[in-house]
Amino acid sequence: MDIRSLSAASGYAAAKPATQTDPDFQGNASAFKSTFQDFAATLHGSEQTSIAAMTGGADPHALVQALAQTELAVETAVTVRNKVVEAYQEILRMPV
Repeated sequence: MDIRSLSAASGYAAAKPATQTDPDFQGNASAFKSTFQDFAATLHGSEQTSIAAMTGGADPHALVQALAQTELAVETAVTVRNKVVEAYQEILRMPV
């Protein structure tokens, strides 16, 4: 057996546990869930304010404020999505 193949086999055996999933790992699922719920609540609140403004139940200032909050939330979501896609593409470009 060649010394290089022995070294590669031992290196692979040492790295193999790092690639396996941990069934007990919870991660930040609750943080992501609350973030998405906050995003949905912001959109829903802005929608309700828009409906109220169209029917005369809310003042124009509240409508502008709700639209600004929605714009900020959507821009943030798009930026996060772009970063995730960029990271995924970077992973795909990694040499194997």
